[in-house]
Amino acid sequence: MSDDPDDLKTLFEQARACRLCAAALPHGCRPVLRGSPSARLLIVGQAPGARVHATGIPWNDPSGDRLRQWLAMDRAAFYDESRIAIVPMGLCYPGTAPKGGDYPPRPECAPLWHPPLRAALTGVRLTLLVGSYAQAYYLGDRRRRTMTDTVAAWRDCLPEFLPLPHPSWRNTAWLKKNPWFEAELVPALRRRVAEALDG
Repeated sequence: MSDDPDDLKTLFEQARACRLCAAALPHGCRPVLRGSPSARLLIVGQAPGARVHATGIPWNDPSGDRLRQWLAMDRAAFYDESRIAIVPMGLCYPGTAPKGGDYPPRPECAPLWHPPLRAALTGVRLTLLVGSYAQAYYLGDRRRRTMTDTVAAWRDCLPEFLPLPHPSWRNTAWLKKNPWFEAELVPALRRRVAEALDG
């Protein structure tokens, strides 16, 4: 893949026009992703939620508020495409499951779009793997038995990746049960992100 910014622009246009899973998406296709060749940080989450689907703005919901809190980053910095790329495992909102929570990302999406997008995002120095779906896809054998174990072993994933729990408010109990995350990992996360963006 070349460093030509037009290559990435074309890829993003193709991804945003993707309709591969249209028949399986109850709310239709609206791929939500962003980035530029100069982006130093890549955030890989799960899939857009209902509010993100409605607005077309990634992490534009309470989960995004918590993620920005972890990063000590305001919205202007977070949405600076020249520095931060955002590509979820599933580009479109998969809909809400009957028992609550969203369905998993569509399985067709990441194998189709992540390899070429990652190859074109040539400036990325650090990738945040937010949640178990991103960790399973990117870490392979380095992934531990549980999400908690994977996040606790975050040092083993550096320097390329840094695994995080999903910042959903449904995970508030997890955060209370694992105080080491905010005491130890969040400060390290902020340092690593600053180094990737400013180094």
